[in-house]
Amino acid sequence: MGLPVVLMPGPMHPAVAAGLVGHCELIRLWEESDPDAVLASRRDEIVAVATGGSLIDGAFLDRLPAVRIVASFGVGYDRIDAAAAAERGVVVTNTPGVLDDEVADTALGLLLMTVRELPQAERYLRAGKWQEDGAYPLTKATMHGRRMGILGLGRIGQAIADRVAPFGISIAYHNRRRKDVGYRYYPSLLDMARDVDTLMIVIPGGDSTRHLVNAEVLAALGPDGIVINVARGSVVDEQALVDALRDGTILAAGLDVFEHEPKVHPDLLTLPNAVLLPHVGSATIPTRNAMANLVVENLTNWFAYNAPLTPVPESTPLTT
Repeated sequence: MGLPVVLMPGPMHPAVAAGLVGHCELIRLWEESDPDAVLASRRDEIVAVATGGSLIDGAFLDRLPAVRIVASFGVGYDRIDAAAAAERGVVVTNTPGVLDDEVADTALGLLLMTVRELPQAERYLRAGKWQEDGAYPLTKATMHGRRMGILGLGRIGQAIADRVAPFGISIAYHNRRRKDVGYRYYPSLLDMARDVDTLMIVIPGGDSTRHLVNAEVLAALGPDGIVINVARGSVVDEQALVDALRDGTILAAGLDVFEHEPKVHPDLLTLPNAVLLPHVGSATIPTRNAMANLVVENLTNWFAYNAPLTPVPESTPLTT
């Protein structure tokens, strides 16, 4: 019996391919001159997909009836229709845990930069204005005493809560369900936004959360409000955010993710009260290596034991 056949639709971290050597036959689809012909000729042999952001929906899986696992690189998997996969008996895995600290550190950094206007102050210095015009203006906000509402209190959300507590920041959260934690729980995102001044977004993307943070939520956050997003850009109505930043509905925003990456809303680039990063939340060599290794481990465990390590919630019934 030959090695299992794994399809890689697009480029991924090189450690994924390196880790799979000897465990499978790997088809690098983007390198094929006729990808459709490859899919047609190998459709009954391909049993797994390794992906770093390719669209994997029901129509794609229907072309590959032998596939039983899709191993995704990253925590978010909004480019994969996990429900459609489950309907077809296909397990989807992601890479949680190994990047929690890195993303939480990025969120804390964004919060500090946004609250204290640190990027703006650096630009002020670099432009020679400190010498020409005097000290940088006093900032309106401070960290101590802020009230943070976490949208999505999962592993990363908890890691963020642990980091901000020493700054004297109080924590509340909104999830679909209450968790066994000491923070105040809000069944309504809008109610939470009314009671906090910092909205930390750590919720998955996808159709169910698209534009969950809209003009109404931003208005409820108020003129001292700060939005930090290290989740998915689609969670925020980007035009509503631009309008809220421009007219003072909220104070500021710190963003590591955007609705149409790598394109950034052009108005965000002109707003002085927006701190912007190019989706670098987990972008360190050790963390990306750990994510790649977890992709490999999910696949090899599936091949050996029919038991992936980190199935997504939609796939859990298929692994129990």
